Amino acid sequence: MNLKDFIRSIPDYPKKGILFRDITTLIKNEKAFSETINQIVEKSKKVKFDKIAAIESRGFVFASAVSYILKKPFVMLRKKNKLPADVHSIDFELEYGTATIEVHKDSIDENDEVLIIDDLIATGGTAEAAAKLVEISKGKVAAFIFVINLFDLNGTDKLVKKGYKVENLIDFPGH
Repeated sequence: MNLKDFIRSIPDYPKKGILFRDITTLIKNEKAFSETINQIVEKSKKVKFDKIAAIESRGFVFASAVSYILKKPFVMLRKKNKLPADVHSIDFELEYGTATIEVHKDSIDENDEVLIIDDLIATGGTAEAAAKLVEISKGKVAAFIFVINLFDLNGTDKLVKKGYKVENLIDFPGH
């Protein structure tokens, strides 16, 4: 099954010049979604890790299913002011603005190896912020797994240069 066939491309969203890769067409197809989860699980089995973290919100779709299958704890990396207890926060740049993500201070224990799963990597700003959240929580990033890599935006290269292991299922150009 070619998972690329299930990704819809939407030009000029969320702003002019952005070619948005829409995963809703992938997750609404039970066979494509199941295959995606199976591929992430197989890649996950090659990594030693204690917990799975995902970036709000599309990352939750994939990571929660993988967490359930592998029986690993699931950590939510959420947008600012969405978590009720004490948090660590990181501000970061997006390709179309700025944002903040947070994690509960008690979600990641010292020396926890954390696998970070998200739907897409573009410039790597969000992924790098997620790694910083894991690290300020005294955990370690075991690896990243993305469904989609926008290879010409160099986010994967940025993470690899910082010493992180990165896997993805699908490559697309970002423009």
